[in-house]
Amino acid sequence: MISNDLNTVLPELVLAIYAMGALMFAVYTGKDRMASMLIWVTALVMFALGGWIAVQPAGVQTAFHGAFVEDAFSRFAKVLMLWASGLVLLLSQDYLSRNDMLKFEFPILISLAVLGMMMMVSAGDLMSLYMGLELQSLSLYVIAAFRRDSLRSTEAGLKYFVLGALSSGMLLYGASFIYGTTGTTNFAGITSVIASEGMGLGLLFGMVFMTVGMAFKISAAPFHMWTPDVYEGSPTPVTAFFASAPKMAAAGLIARVMHDAFGLATADWGQIIAMLSLLSMFLGAVAAIGQTNIKRLMAYSSIAHMGFALMGLASGTLAGVQAMLIYMVIYVVMNLGTFAFILNMEKDGRAVTDIRALGMYSKASPGRAMALAILMFSLAGIPPLVGFFGKLFVLQAAINAGYSWLAIGGVIASVIGAFYYLRIIYYMYFGSETDGLDVKMPTLHYAVLAISAAIMLFGAINLFGLEAYAASAATALLK
Repeated sequence: MISNDLNTVLPELVLAIYAMGALMFAVYTGKDRMASMLIWVTALVMFALGGWIAVQPAGVQTAFHGAFVEDAFSRFAKVLMLWASGLVLLLSQDYLSRNDMLKFEFPILISLAVLGMMMMVSAGDLMSLYMGLELQSLSLYVIAAFRRDSLRSTEAGLKYFVLGALSSGMLLYGASFIYGTTGTTNFAGITSVIASEGMGLGLLFGMVFMTVGMAFKISAAPFHMWTPDVYEGSPTPVTAFFASAPKMAAAGLIARVMHDAFGLATADWGQIIAMLSLLSMFLGAVAAIGQTNIKRLMAYSSIAHMGFALMGLASGTLAGVQAMLIYMVIYVVMNLGTFAFILNMEKDGRAVTDIRALGMYSKASPGRAMALAILMFSLAGIPPLVGFFGKLFVLQAAINAGYSWLAIGGVIASVIGAFYYLRIIYYMYFGSETDGLDVKMPTLHYAVLAISAAIMLFGAINLFGLEAYAASAATALLK
C-alpha cells in the first residue's frame, strides 16, 4: 500500500519537503538575507531527523516493491550523516559570513545532497541507487564551485563534474550488464539469480564496473584523482562536508550493494575490494608526505582512511562490516574536529593553508594546539587514542577473514602515514616561529575541536557503546 511506503520513507519525505519549502521561502522573502537563519533551521531539522531515526524501533521495512530498505544498517548511516551535516552547516556559517559567501542556496544544496545520501544507503534496487547517487552528486558539483569569484573553486567544481560523470557512466554500464544478465534491477532478484545460476561472465563484468563507479565516489585509489584538487579548490566548509557525510554514504552504498546484491559472491568481490584498500592506504600515505597545503594533505589522508574502511568490508564478514562502521564514525568525528580548526586558519582576514604557518602555534594558543595534536595522533592511529582502536578492529577483521597480507600492508601504510600527521605536531611545538595565525576562534568551533579531541582521548574506555550499535547495524545488513 502507498501509505505504508510513505511511512517507510517519511524522514526522506520530510527532508525533501523542507528543502523545497526553504527554497521557495528564501526566493520570495529576500534571498540572501535569510541565509543565516536558513543555516540554523536546516541544521536543527537535520539534528531532529537524526534523533527521530535513532529512536525508531528495530526491524526491517521495505517500500516501493523492495526498491527502498529501512533497517538498522541504513538507520545507523543516516544518523551519522544527518548529525555530521548539521554540525558542518553550523561550523560553516562564520566562515561564509567572513568571506562574503553566505548564500541561501548553500544549506538547501546540503539538504538535497543529504537526501541523496539517505537514498543511497537505503537502496534495494539499482534504479533507486542511481537516483540517490545522482541527487547527491549534482548537489556536490554545485557546492564545490560555490565560490563563484574564485578560479580554483570553479576549477574544482568542473573537475568533480567531469570525473563524477565518468564514474556515473561506468556505474550505469555495470548496471546494464547486471540487468541484461539477470533480468532484474532488484538486489533480492540479483541474489536469487546468483544462487541458482552462479556468477556468470556478464554478471562479473557488471559487478566490476559498478565497483569502479562506486570507488570514484569514495575516492579509493586508483580512482582518487579528483580528490586533492577538489579538496584544495573548494571553499573550506565544502571541503569539511566532503570529508564527512559523503564518505559515510559512499561506504554504506558499497556495503549495501556488495552484501545485499552480491552477498553470495564474497570470494569474487572480496579480492577487488582488498586491492582497492591496499592501493588507497599506500597512495594516501606516500602522496601526502610532500604536501604542505593542509587541505590537500587532508585529501590524501581521506584516501588512506577510506582504504582502512574498505579493509573491513573486504573481509566479507559480520565483524568486518561492524569494524567498517566503527571506523567510519571515528573518522568522521576526527575530521569534524580537525576542520573546526582549519576553518579558522587565517592571518589578517586571509585564509592560510600552509602547514608551516603553524610554527610554534602552541605558544599563541596552547589549548587549541593540544586539541589538534590529539586529533593528529588519533588520525595516525597512535594508542591509546580511539583512532588506534578503529584501525585495530579492521585489522582483526581482515586477519580473521584470511587477508593477513592486507593487514600487514595496512600496518606498514599506517607507519608511513604517521609522518605527515606528526609533522604538523612538530611545527606547532618545535617549528620555526612565524608571524603566526589569528588566534580568534568562535566558541562553537572551539567546542567542536575540544569535544572531538576529548572523545579521541576518553572514548577508548568503551567507545561510548558504539560497538553494540555497529554490531546491530552489521547484523541487519548480513541478515
